[in-house]
Amino acid sequence: MNVFIDLQPVSDNFCPDATQFQAWAEAALQEVAEDCELSIRIVDAEESQQLNYEYRGKGKPTNVLSFPFESPVPLEPRLLGDLVICAPVVAAEAAEQQKTELAHWAHLTVHGCLHLLGYDHINDDDAVEMESREIAILRQFDIENPYIESRVTP
Repeated sequence: MNVFIDLQPVSDNFCPDATQFQAWAEAALQEVAEDCELSIRIVDAEESQQLNYEYRGKGKPTNVLSFPFESPVPLEPRLLGDLVICAPVVAAEAAEQQKTELAHWAHLTVHGCLHLLGYDHINDDDAVEMESREIAILRQFDIENPYIESRVTP
């Protein structure tokens, strides 16, 4: 399985390089048998807030938004969808949670990729399943459990 990423860094803030996103996405998407493609757009707070309001009815920027794509016909490679990650929110949350920005970028990328595969955290059982997957994937990169301090998911 190959993962093709269309990386769109449109924010002036720090963001990891394409190699890092590639590694995190490949780890999160291990269960996908066929080649797949996704877009990762890095945005500023204004664009994040606009999208969060338009698609979730929330009037503030958020860390990551996932937009799964469901094709009516099979495509090669399989198009998984889009992730939109807000660089200023990532930086602020990393500082607030006392973790490195890189670890938080990894967590949000993995979290978003799992959403593209259909994982969710709406109820407690689903949250436990999704968080367990995230913890295991992040461990591959020597990143600590992002949920140690709280049960709040991104």
